[in-house]
Amino acid sequence: MKTTIIVFPGTNRENDMAQAIKRVSGQDSHLAWHKDTDLGSPDLIVLPGGFSYGDYLRCGAMAAQSPAMKEVIAHAKRGVKVLGVCNGFQILVESGLLPGALLRNRSLKFICRQINLKTETANSPFTNKMKPGQIIRVPVAHGEGNYFATPDMILSMQDRDQIAFRYCDDAGQVNEADNPNGAVNSIAGILNDNRNVLGMMPHPENATQDHQGNLTGLPLFESIYANFV
Repeated sequence: MKTTIIVFPGTNRENDMAQAIKRVSGQDSHLAWHKDTDLGSPDLIVLPGGFSYGDYLRCGAMAAQSPAMKEVIAHAKRGVKVLGVCNGFQILVESGLLPGALLRNRSLKFICRQINLKTETANSPFTNKMKPGQIIRVPVAHGEGNYFATPDMILSMQDRDQIAFRYCDDAGQVNEADNPNGAVNSIAGILNDNRNVLGMMPHPENATQDHQGNLTGLPLFESIYANFV
């Protein structure tokens, strides 16, 4: 599995992501600078977390205009798998690869803590090794993770099984008390129409190593790797 991770000024999770991918695949990732205009022929492209361009203007808005993103969009339209986590999710939304918007957290404060995620679908290249209702415990670290979409957009995504993850409690119950940022319908991750692009706010790559406290993020990376073996 050939993986390319796009690095922007302010990215800070590229190495975490590379380590998570290597743990599952045994292969190193290629780190591509945001000015690169030739990404080669990757099987997977990752937009990692961080604070691209210092989160100026809107989170991800400037990064979405980077030269490398033209290539990411072209690859995505050809069916290449694209994963965007945290700031990467914001970039995917700003680039138009995913619907909706990411707003300031309901608390207007930066959030950094462990949360529970409920897997909503196993019908994707990113969740095929997971079961609907499966709970994973991963960290969030963001100030603008409040996912918003219109009621019609939400209904369409639900009908198309595009909602990948929701925030939940320890028992898998979705409720506002366990929604860390105010996201509509507690949505934490979504898929595009063609199901080859996933954006999510929490960090599964930081639940894949023994020293991180739990390994519940591994099934997501195992799911991706399963597409290529």
